[in-house]
Amino acid sequence: MSTTARIHPAASTVLSSTIKHHLLRPPPNAVVFRTNPNSVRRRGTIRTLTVAAAAPFEVCIKASVTVPNKPGDCPFCQRVLLTLEEKHLPYDLKLVDLGNKPEWFLKINPEGKVPVINLDEKWVADSDVITQVLEEKYPDPPLAAPPEKASVGSKIFSTFIGFLKSKDPKDGTEQALLNELSAFNDYLKENGPFINGKEVSAVDFSLGPKLYHLEIALGHFKDWSVPDSLPYVKSYMKSIFSLDSFVKTSALKEDVIVGWRPKVLG
Repeated sequence: MSTTARIHPAASTVLSSTIKHHLLRPPPNAVVFRTNPNSVRRRGTIRTLTVAAAAPFEVCIKASVTVPNKPGDCPFCQRVLLTLEEKHLPYDLKLVDLGNKPEWFLKINPEGKVPVINLDEKWVADSDVITQVLEEKYPDPPLAAPPEKASVGSKIFSTFIGFLKSKDPKDGTEQALLNELSAFNDYLKENGPFINGKEVSAVDFSLGPKLYHLEIALGHFKDWSVPDSLPYVKSYMKSIFSLDSFVKTSALKEDVIVGWRPKVLG
């Protein structure tokens, strides 16, 4: 099963890419949602854009398992959607049921993984590759951060998973997570409010969805939250989660819980 949702944060020009991939257009057999392509809200400010119309990008992402026609709980998919939203590029969502992957999806991406995007008539997978190509082809507004900042907070997600799956309160997994969050808190204190300073960047759009999963999953399964002793992390999370682009593209809380349950119950 798949669903299509048309999103128009703004219009774009035609993208060219040399990345080779299998090509097959999914059938247009789904519900289409339209938004105003010329009105963009970012961090509380509405800007009106005058741009030429262009065909939207086709983007395959995980579908919700709790509510029809909603994005599922994939932080890597949200990373791509955040990039498209912040760059005001229009896109069509192809919501894929990963528990029952349709034949057309496996033909365009035999590995069956999401996200996948159609760039210049070629299907491209991997959020790292997708966001890099979008940044190179659509540099305005710029989202790239200096290479030395690309790894900031990069170990938080793996230590979060270790703590979430742990059944031994004395195995050190909670402290490992706290160590990473403390280091991130210190970084933000000196360099924030975002990873690249005053403006959000691609690094925030990679880390933000993972922190969203951290907050929901640890709160639900372990009754745990980021401690008040880490105020810069808490403020960072609040700021990222309140971005209009983040609210628009985030998974439902119920989907995040359902998605992590098998890993917790093991």
